[in-house]
Amino acid sequence: MTDIDVTTTQDDNTQVSARKKTLLLGRIIGLASEEDYRPSTASVAERAEYRQRKQLSQYQTNLESIFALAINYTPSDVTGVELDPDWRYQFFQMAEQIHNRKMQDLWARILASEIVNPGNFSLRTLAVLLQLTFREALIFEKALGMSVKINTEPRFKLLSSYRINGGMKQYFRKHTQTNFGLSQFGLPYSSILTLVDAGILHKSEFETGLLNSNEHIQLTMCNATLSLKPKHQHLLFTYYRFTTVGDELCQLIQAKSDDEFINAVKTMLAKDFMVNS
Repeated sequence: MTDIDVTTTQDDNTQVSARKKTLLLGRIIGLASEEDYRPSTASVAERAEYRQRKQLSQYQTNLESIFALAINYTPSDVTGVELDPDWRYQFFQMAEQIHNRKMQDLWARILASEIVNPGNFSLRTLAVLLQLTFREALIFEKALGMSVKINTEPRFKLLSSYRINGGMKQYFRKHTQTNFGLSQFGLPYSSILTLVDAGILHKSEFETGLLNSNEHIQLTMCNATLSLKPKHQHLLFTYYRFTTVGDELCQLIQAKSDDEFINAVKTMLAKDFMVNS
């Protein structure tokens, strides 16, 4: 066999053709010459050994990056605990495969959190996180930024609409359901399905019970709090619920609230709720 020429500069790496991009993968599987290594003069076994060494080296680099980040997240004035040996082993087995810097940051915060307060992140959650791509993480971040906690409930809900269920008003409305238009603010239904497939959201929508018109309702978002009071009975919210894994991951994602979305929701709610922020 002949050596694969994958010579390119860092600056033009993003501009190369698909063929060149494919050839660049030769470095990963040991088909490109590097320093004193020449695949054309190496046997299949030697090329496999070389690829394995490169992979192990990259895994070690990934772990060291996560470890260095975790140190920054662990306080020196809080007593730490010994990690469960099985959890620790599985964590490192999975974490070594994380190459993206921002995803490494998530894994580092998990490690730091478990050392301070163990039991927040199950192995099942780690397995889901391992399969989560950076694009999916961004969708998750977007969904969390549009989610709320109702009153003192600890879990986030992704509200999709509210509707009138019963009473005379439903007969005088052309539409008894008001959708919050998630797709208009960067979260189309395809993104919802992506999170469902990732095991982060339940597929079916849920409903709250009928809201008490005599009580105030507090919606807590990332950087905003809305106080609502229904103008009449027979109102309820529909929402997507995070799975147990999703709830655990909600502790990691540093979501940003969308002011445009919040203002739009306030405007929609004002028809049937008294709204204060």
